[in-house]
Amino acid sequence: MGRPVLSHFLTLSHSYPRFTPSLRGHFPVKYTKTTGFVSPSRRPIRFRCFCSVSVSEPLVPQSPPTTVKKRIVSGVQPTGSIHLGNYLGAIKNWISLQNSYDTLFFIVDLHAITLPYDAQQLSKATRDTAAIYLACGVDTSKASVFVQSHVRAHVELMWLLSSATPIGWLNRMIQFKEKSRKAGDENVAVALLTYPVLMASDILLYQSDFVPVGEDQKQHLELTRELAERVNFLYGGRKWKKLGGRGGTIFKVPEPLIPPAGARVMSLTDGLSKMSKSAPSDQSRINLLDSKDVIANKIKRCKTDSFIGLEFDNPERPESNNLLSIYQLISGKTKEEVAQECENMNWGTFKILLTDALIDHLQPIQVRYEEIMSDSAYLDRVLAEGAKKAADIADATLNNVYQAMGFLRR
Repeated sequence: MGRPVLSHFLTLSHSYPRFTPSLRGHFPVKYTKTTGFVSPSRRPIRFRCFCSVSVSEPLVPQSPPTTVKKRIVSGVQPTGSIHLGNYLGAIKNWISLQNSYDTLFFIVDLHAITLPYDAQQLSKATRDTAAIYLACGVDTSKASVFVQSHVRAHVELMWLLSSATPIGWLNRMIQFKEKSRKAGDENVAVALLTYPVLMASDILLYQSDFVPVGEDQKQHLELTRELAERVNFLYGGRKWKKLGGRGGTIFKVPEPLIPPAGARVMSLTDGLSKMSKSAPSDQSRINLLDSKDVIANKIKRCKTDSFIGLEFDNPERPESNNLLSIYQLISGKTKEEVAQECENMNWGTFKILLTDALIDHLQPIQVRYEEIMSDSAYLDRVLAEGAKKAADIADATLNNVYQAMGFLRR
Protein backbone atom coordinates (compact mmCIF):
# COMPACT_ATOMS: atom_id res chain seq x y z
CA MET A 1 0.00 0.00 0.00
CA GLY A 2 1.69 3.12 -0.62
CA ARG A 3 -1.01 3.71 1.84
CA PRO A 4 0.37 5.70 4.60
CA VAL A 5 0.52 3.32 7.47
CA LEU A 6 1.08 5.66 10.29
CA SER A 7 0.42 8.18 8.41
CA HIS A 8 -0.69 8.53 6.90
CA PHE A 9 -0.93 13.71 9.71
CA LEU A 10 -2.62 18.48 12.66
CA THR A 11 -3.55 21.74 13.41
CA LEU A 12 -1.82 24.21 11.65
CA SER A 13 -1.40 27.60 13.07
CA HIS A 14 1.41 29.78 14.27
CA SER A 15 -0.09 29.92 17.74
CA TYR A 16 -0.17 27.06 20.17
CA PRO A 17 -2.57 24.44 18.83
CA ARG A 18 -5.88 23.87 20.53
CA PHE A 19 -6.64 20.36 21.67
CA THR A 20 -10.09 19.03 20.90
CA PRO A 21 -11.69 15.59 21.14
CA SER A 22 -11.46 13.44 18.03
CA LEU A 23 -11.77 9.86 16.83
CA ARG A 24 -14.96 9.33 18.79
CA GLY A 25 -17.10 6.27 18.59
CA HIS A 26 -14.63 3.68 19.91
CA PHE A 27 -14.76 2.61 23.51
CA PRO A 28 -12.01 2.70 26.12
CA VAL A 29 -10.97 -0.33 28.05
CA LYS A 30 -11.78 -0.60 31.74
CA TYR A 31 -9.74 -2.54 34.25
CA THR A 32 -10.53 -3.68 37.78
CA LYS A 33 -8.23 -5.03 40.46
CA THR A 34 -10.33 -8.15 40.90
CA THR A 35 -10.99 -9.17 37.31
CA GLY A 36 -8.27 -7.49 35.28
CA PHE A 37 -9.39 -6.70 31.76
CA VAL A 38 -13.13 -6.34 31.25
CA SER A 39 -15.41 -5.26 28.45
CA PRO A 40 -15.19 -1.75 27.00
CA SER A 41 -17.49 0.79 28.55
CA ARG A 42 -20.12 2.66 26.60
CA ARG A 43 -18.39 6.01 27.00
CA PRO A 44 -16.65 7.23 23.85
CA ILE A 45 -12.87 7.20 23.95
CA ARG A 46 -11.45 10.71 24.18
CA PHE A 47 -8.28 11.56 22.33
CA ARG A 48 -6.36 14.76 22.43
CA CYS A 49 -5.59 15.72 18.88
CA PHE A 50 -4.51 18.58 16.70
CA CYS A 51 -7.36 19.59 14.40
CA SER A 52 -7.33 21.91 11.44
CA VAL A 53 -9.89 23.96 9.63
CA SER A 54 -8.19 24.96 6.41
CA VAL A 55 -5.69 23.61 3.92
CA SER A 56 -4.33 27.10 3.51
CA GLU A 57 -2.74 27.07 6.94
CA PRO A 58 0.88 25.81 6.85
CA LEU A 59 1.67 22.55 8.62
CA VAL A 60 4.07 24.03 11.15
CA PRO A 61 2.96 23.10 14.68
CA GLN A 62 4.72 24.84 17.52
CA SER A 63 7.16 22.74 19.50
CA PRO A 64 6.15 22.11 23.10
CA PRO A 65 7.94 24.51 25.49
CA THR A 66 10.50 21.96 26.66
CA THR A 67 14.10 21.06 25.93
CA VAL A 68 13.05 17.50 25.00
CA LYS A 69 11.30 17.29 21.66
CA LYS A 70 8.15 15.23 21.32
CA ARG A 71 8.52 12.23 19.02
CA ILE A 72 6.62 11.42 15.83
CA VAL A 73 6.83 8.24 13.73
CA SER A 74 5.36 7.63 10.29
CA GLY A 75 5.93 5.56 7.18
CA VAL A 76 4.71 4.51 3.76
CA GLN A 77 4.58 1.06 2.16
CA PRO A 78 6.98 0.39 -0.73
CA THR A 79 4.35 -0.99 -3.08
CA GLY A 80 3.41 0.64 -6.37
CA SER A 81 4.45 4.19 -7.13
CA ILE A 82 4.39 7.00 -4.60
CA HIS A 83 1.65 9.32 -5.82
CA LEU A 84 0.38 12.81 -5.18
CA GLY A 85 -1.95 11.61 -2.42
CA ASN A 86 0.94 10.04 -0.49
CA TYR A 87 2.98 13.19 -0.97
CA LEU A 88 0.39 15.84 -0.06
CA GLY A 89 -1.27 13.73 2.64
CA ALA A 90 1.89 12.54 4.34
CA ILE A 91 5.43 13.09 3.06
CA LYS A 92 5.14 16.83 2.37
CA ASN A 93 3.91 17.34 5.93
CA TRP A 94 6.96 15.56 7.33
CA ILE A 95 9.18 18.38 6.12
CA SER A 96 7.53 20.77 8.58
CA LEU A 97 7.30 18.23 11.37
CA GLN A 98 11.01 17.40 11.29
CA ASN A 99 11.83 20.99 12.28
CA SER A 100 9.83 20.87 15.49
CA TYR A 101 9.81 17.22 16.55
CA ASP A 102 12.07 14.23 17.00
CA THR A 103 11.04 12.33 13.86
CA LEU A 104 11.49 8.80 12.56
CA PHE A 105 10.32 8.07 9.02
CA PHE A 106 10.60 4.52 7.79
CA ILE A 107 9.72 2.37 4.81
CA VAL A 108 7.23 -0.18 6.12
CA ASP A 109 8.29 -3.15 4.00
CA LEU A 110 6.94 -5.73 6.46
CA HIS A 111 3.45 -4.34 5.93
CA ALA A 112 3.88 -4.68 2.17
CA ILE A 113 3.67 -8.48 2.29
CA THR A 114 0.23 -8.73 3.92
CA LEU A 115 -1.28 -9.05 0.44
CA PRO A 116 0.15 -10.83 -2.64
CA TYR A 117 3.23 -8.94 -3.86
CA ASP A 118 6.13 -9.22 -6.31
CA ALA A 119 9.15 -10.50 -4.36
CA GLN A 120 11.45 -9.53 -7.24
CA GLN A 121 10.43 -5.89 -6.90
CA LEU A 122 10.23 -5.44 -3.12
CA SER A 123 13.90 -4.55 -2.60
CA LYS A 124 13.93 -2.06 -5.49
CA ALA A 125 10.65 -0.50 -4.39
CA THR A 126 12.05 -0.09 -0.86
CA ARG A 127 15.09 1.80 -2.14
CA ASP A 128 12.91 3.89 -4.46
CA THR A 129 10.66 4.90 -1.58
CA ALA A 130 13.62 5.86 0.60
CA ALA A 131 15.05 7.98 -2.23
CA ILE A 132 11.70 9.73 -2.66
CA TYR A 133 11.61 10.57 1.07
CA LEU A 134 14.97 12.31 0.71
CA ALA A 135 14.13 13.93 -2.62
CA CYS A 136 10.98 15.44 -1.11
CA GLY A 137 13.04 17.16 1.58
CA VAL A 138 13.40 14.80 4.53
CA ASP A 139 16.62 15.97 6.19
CA THR A 140 18.71 13.20 7.74
CA SER A 141 20.29 15.69 10.15
CA LYS A 142 16.82 16.17 11.66
CA ALA A 143 15.04 12.85 11.01
CA SER A 144 15.98 9.18 11.00
CA VAL A 145 15.18 7.37 7.74
CA PHE A 146 15.31 3.58 7.79
CA VAL A 147 13.75 0.35 6.59
CA GLN A 148 11.32 -1.33 8.98
CA SER A 149 12.74 -4.85 8.50
CA HIS A 150 16.25 -3.57 9.30
CA VAL A 151 15.18 -3.08 12.93
CA ARG A 152 14.29 -6.56 14.13
CA ALA A 153 12.65 -5.29 17.30
CA HIS A 154 9.53 -4.50 15.23
CA VAL A 155 8.78 -8.19 14.73
CA GLU A 156 9.85 -9.24 18.23
CA LEU A 157 7.59 -6.69 19.90
CA MET A 158 4.74 -7.62 17.59
CA TRP A 159 4.88 -11.20 18.89
CA LEU A 160 4.90 -10.05 22.51
CA LEU A 161 1.98 -7.70 21.87
CA SER A 162 0.08 -10.48 20.07
CA SER A 163 -0.01 -12.44 23.32
CA ALA A 164 -1.94 -9.58 24.92
CA THR A 165 -4.25 -8.79 21.98
CA PRO A 166 -7.78 -10.25 22.17
CA ILE A 167 -8.75 -11.79 18.83
CA GLY A 168 -12.03 -9.88 18.97
CA TRP A 169 -10.13 -6.59 18.68
CA LEU A 170 -8.66 -7.74 15.36
CA ASN A 171 -11.88 -9.23 14.00
CA ARG A 172 -13.59 -5.85 14.22
CA MET A 173 -10.99 -4.08 12.04
CA ILE A 174 -12.86 -2.63 9.06
CA GLN A 175 -9.95 -2.83 6.63
CA PHE A 176 -9.51 -6.54 7.28
CA LYS A 177 -13.20 -7.18 6.68
CA GLU A 178 -13.18 -5.23 3.43
CA LYS A 179 -9.99 -6.72 2.00
CA SER A 180 -10.74 -10.28 3.03
CA ARG A 181 -14.20 -10.01 1.49
CA LYS A 182 -12.67 -8.89 -1.80
CA ALA A 183 -9.86 -11.47 -1.85
CA GLY A 184 -11.74 -14.49 -0.46
CA ASP A 185 -10.72 -16.64 2.51
CA GLU A 186 -8.35 -18.85 0.52
CA ASN A 187 -6.32 -15.83 -0.60
CA VAL A 188 -6.15 -14.04 2.76
CA ALA A 189 -3.07 -14.58 4.93
CA VAL A 190 -3.04 -14.38 8.72
CA ALA A 191 -0.77 -11.33 8.34
CA LEU A 192 -3.70 -9.30 7.00
CA LEU A 193 -5.55 -9.94 10.26
CA THR A 194 -2.59 -9.31 12.54
CA TYR A 195 -0.90 -6.39 10.80
CA PRO A 196 -2.60 -3.86 13.14
CA VAL A 197 -0.53 -5.47 15.91
CA LEU A 198 2.61 -4.87 13.85
CA MET A 199 1.48 -1.29 13.37
CA ALA A 200 1.09 -0.98 17.13
CA SER A 201 4.61 -2.34 17.50
CA ASP A 202 5.90 0.24 15.00
CA ILE A 203 4.45 3.03 17.13
CA LEU A 204 4.95 1.81 20.70
CA LEU A 205 8.51 0.65 20.09
CA TYR A 206 9.69 4.27 19.81
CA GLN A 207 7.63 5.66 22.72
CA SER A 208 5.91 7.92 20.19
CA ASP A 209 4.08 10.99 21.44
CA PHE A 210 2.13 11.62 18.22
CA VAL A 211 1.21 9.62 15.14
CA PRO A 212 -0.03 11.25 11.91
CA VAL A 213 -3.17 9.37 10.85
CA GLY A 214 -5.60 9.53 7.96
CA GLU A 215 -9.24 8.53 7.95
CA ASP A 216 -8.44 4.92 7.02
CA GLN A 217 -6.01 4.46 9.92
CA LYS A 218 -7.98 5.94 12.82
CA GLN A 219 -9.29 2.57 13.97
CA HIS A 220 -5.80 1.08 14.01
CA LEU A 221 -4.47 3.88 16.19
CA GLU A 222 -7.35 3.31 18.58
CA LEU A 223 -6.26 -0.32 18.84
CA THR A 224 -2.66 0.80 19.44
CA ARG A 225 -3.75 3.05 22.29
CA GLU A 226 -5.91 0.34 23.86
CA LEU A 227 -3.11 -2.19 23.54
CA ALA A 228 -0.62 0.16 25.20
CA GLU A 229 -3.02 0.70 28.10
CA ARG A 230 -3.70 -3.03 28.37
CA VAL A 231 -0.01 -3.99 28.50
CA ASN A 232 0.71 -1.18 30.97
CA PHE A 233 -2.02 -2.56 33.21
CA LEU A 234 -1.10 -6.24 32.87
CA TYR A 235 2.67 -5.90 33.26
CA GLY A 236 3.58 -2.37 34.31
CA GLY A 237 3.61 -0.51 37.61
CA ARG A 238 4.46 -2.45 40.76
CA LYS A 239 4.38 -5.77 38.91
CA TRP A 240 7.28 -4.64 36.75
CA LYS A 241 9.13 -3.16 39.72
CA LYS A 242 8.95 -6.49 41.57
CA LEU A 243 10.80 -8.05 38.64
CA GLY A 244 13.62 -5.56 39.00
CA GLY A 245 12.33 -2.95 36.55
CA ARG A 246 11.81 0.75 37.07
CA GLY A 247 8.04 0.37 37.41
CA GLY A 248 5.48 2.80 36.00
CA THR A 249 4.16 2.63 32.47
CA ILE A 250 5.90 0.49 29.88
CA PHE A 251 4.54 2.36 26.85
CA LYS A 252 3.55 5.92 26.15
CA VAL A 253 -0.02 6.13 24.88
CA PRO A 254 0.29 8.06 21.60
CA GLU A 255 -1.99 10.86 20.47
CA PRO A 256 -3.23 11.27 16.88
CA LEU A 257 -2.20 14.07 14.56
CA ILE A 258 -5.10 14.73 12.22
CA PRO A 259 -4.29 16.00 8.71
CA PRO A 260 -5.54 19.41 7.59
CA ALA A 261 -8.92 19.47 5.89
CA GLY A 262 -8.47 18.98 2.17
CA ALA A 263 -5.13 17.15 2.37
CA ARG A 264 -6.95 13.94 1.42
CA VAL A 265 -6.37 13.84 -2.33
CA MET A 266 -9.05 12.14 -4.40
CA SER A 267 -8.89 10.14 -7.61
CA LEU A 268 -8.64 11.91 -10.98
CA THR A 269 -11.34 9.60 -12.32
CA ASP A 270 -13.74 9.80 -9.36
CA GLY A 271 -13.83 12.77 -7.02
CA LEU A 272 -15.49 10.67 -4.32
CA SER A 273 -12.76 8.01 -4.13
CA LYS A 274 -9.36 8.42 -2.52
CA MET A 275 -6.31 8.52 -4.81
CA SER A 276 -4.81 5.07 -4.38
CA LYS A 277 -1.99 2.85 -5.61
CA SER A 278 -4.35 -0.09 -5.67
CA ALA A 279 -6.74 1.51 -8.17
CA PRO A 280 -6.53 -0.52 -11.41
CA SER A 281 -6.16 2.53 -13.66
CA ASP A 282 -2.95 4.57 -13.53
CA GLN A 283 -5.03 7.41 -14.99
CA SER A 284 -6.60 7.85 -11.53
CA ARG A 285 -3.41 9.22 -9.93
CA ILE A 286 -0.43 11.50 -10.49
CA ASN A 287 2.73 9.60 -9.58
CA LEU A 288 5.59 11.69 -8.23
CA LEU A 289 7.90 10.38 -10.96
CA ASP A 290 5.47 10.84 -13.86
CA SER A 291 7.01 12.67 -16.83
CA LYS A 292 5.75 16.06 -17.98
CA ASP A 293 3.85 14.51 -20.88
CA VAL A 294 2.21 11.90 -18.67
CA ILE A 295 1.11 14.54 -16.15
CA ALA A 296 -0.30 16.73 -18.92
CA ASN A 297 -2.19 13.80 -20.43
CA LYS A 298 -3.65 12.69 -17.07
CA ILE A 299 -4.88 16.18 -16.22
CA LYS A 300 -6.25 16.66 -19.71
CA ARG A 301 -8.29 13.45 -19.40
CA CYS A 302 -9.30 13.75 -15.73
CA LYS A 303 -12.97 13.77 -14.83
CA THR A 304 -14.71 17.17 -14.60
CA ASP A 305 -18.33 18.36 -14.75
CA SER A 306 -20.56 20.56 -16.91
CA PHE A 307 -21.03 23.44 -14.47
CA ILE A 308 -19.83 26.93 -15.35
CA GLY A 309 -16.86 28.19 -13.32
CA LEU A 310 -15.01 26.37 -10.54
CA GLU A 311 -15.75 26.29 -6.82
CA PHE A 312 -14.78 24.66 -3.55
CA ASP A 313 -17.04 22.72 -1.18
CA ASN A 314 -20.02 22.10 -3.45
CA PRO A 315 -21.13 18.50 -2.68
CA GLU A 316 -22.49 18.22 -6.19
CA ARG A 317 -19.04 19.00 -7.62
CA PRO A 318 -16.50 16.68 -5.96
CA GLU A 319 -14.10 16.86 -8.92
CA SER A 320 -14.04 20.65 -8.81
CA ASN A 321 -13.27 20.63 -5.09
CA ASN A 322 -10.55 17.99 -5.51
CA LEU A 323 -8.72 19.64 -8.40
CA LEU A 324 -8.89 23.09 -6.81
CA SER A 325 -7.54 21.61 -3.56
CA ILE A 326 -4.66 19.98 -5.42
CA TYR A 327 -3.84 23.31 -7.09
CA GLN A 328 -4.01 25.10 -3.76
CA LEU A 329 -1.68 22.64 -2.02
CA ILE A 330 0.79 22.56 -4.91
CA SER A 331 0.84 26.33 -5.49
CA GLY A 332 0.98 27.30 -1.81
CA LYS A 333 -1.84 29.79 -2.27
CA THR A 334 -4.68 30.28 0.17
CA LYS A 335 -8.10 28.85 -0.43
CA GLU A 336 -9.50 32.34 -0.88
CA GLU A 337 -6.84 33.24 -3.45
CA VAL A 338 -7.51 30.09 -5.47
CA ALA A 339 -11.29 30.55 -5.30
CA GLN A 340 -10.99 34.12 -6.58
CA GLU A 341 -8.47 33.20 -9.28
CA CYS A 342 -10.46 30.28 -10.67
CA GLU A 343 -14.13 31.12 -10.07
CA ASN A 344 -14.74 32.25 -13.66
CA MET A 345 -12.34 29.88 -15.43
CA ASN A 346 -13.46 27.18 -17.80
CA TRP A 347 -12.07 23.68 -17.38
CA GLY A 348 -9.70 23.93 -20.35
CA THR A 349 -7.95 27.01 -18.96
CA PHE A 350 -7.78 25.60 -15.43
CA LYS A 351 -6.32 22.28 -16.58
CA ILE A 352 -3.41 24.09 -18.23
CA LEU A 353 -2.88 26.09 -15.02
CA LEU A 354 -2.94 22.95 -12.87
CA THR A 355 -0.65 21.02 -15.22
CA ASP A 356 1.98 23.77 -15.17
CA ALA A 357 1.82 24.02 -11.38
CA LEU A 358 2.24 20.25 -10.95
CA ILE A 359 5.19 20.05 -13.35
CA ASP A 360 6.94 23.02 -11.72
CA HIS A 361 6.46 21.55 -8.25
CA LEU A 362 7.45 17.97 -9.04
CA GLN A 363 10.41 18.60 -11.34
CA PRO A 364 12.91 19.47 -8.55
CA ILE A 365 11.83 16.35 -6.65
CA GLN A 366 12.38 14.22 -9.74
CA VAL A 367 15.82 15.71 -10.38
CA ARG A 368 16.89 15.15 -6.77
CA TYR A 369 15.51 11.59 -6.88
CA GLU A 370 17.70 10.74 -9.87
CA GLU A 371 20.75 12.17 -8.11
CA ILE A 372 20.12 10.05 -5.02
CA MET A 373 19.47 6.87 -6.99
CA SER A 374 22.73 7.35 -8.89
CA ASP A 375 24.67 7.29 -5.61
CA SER A 376 23.81 3.93 -4.07
CA ALA A 377 26.55 4.23 -1.43
CA TYR A 378 24.98 7.42 -0.09
CA LEU A 379 21.51 5.85 0.11
CA ASP A 380 22.87 2.73 1.80
CA ARG A 381 24.68 4.90 4.34
CA VAL A 382 21.57 6.93 5.13
CA LEU A 383 19.50 3.78 5.71
CA ALA A 384 22.19 2.11 7.81
CA GLU A 385 22.64 5.16 10.03
CA GLY A 386 18.89 5.58 10.37
CA ALA A 387 18.44 1.93 11.33
CA LYS A 388 21.17 2.19 13.98
CA LYS A 389 19.58 5.25 15.59
CA ALA A 390 16.16 3.60 15.49
CA ALA A 391 17.48 0.33 16.92
CA ASP A 392 19.03 2.11 19.92
CA ILE A 393 15.59 3.43 20.87
CA ALA A 394 13.73 0.26 19.94
CA ASP A 395 16.03 -2.12 21.82
CA ALA A 396 15.63 -0.15 25.05
CA THR A 397 11.84 -0.46 24.81
CA LEU A 398 12.01 -4.14 23.85
CA ASN A 399 14.29 -5.00 26.78
CA ASN A 400 11.85 -3.32 29.16
CA VAL A 401 8.96 -5.33 27.74
CA TYR A 402 10.86 -8.61 28.02
CA GLN A 403 11.70 -7.80 31.63
CA ALA A 404 8.18 -6.72 32.55
CA MET A 405 6.72 -9.88 30.98
CA GLY A 406 9.02 -12.07 33.08
CA PHE A 407 11.52 -13.36 30.52
CA LEU A 408 14.98 -14.52 31.57
CA ARG A 409 17.34 -11.60 30.98
CA ARG A 410 20.01 -12.01 28.31
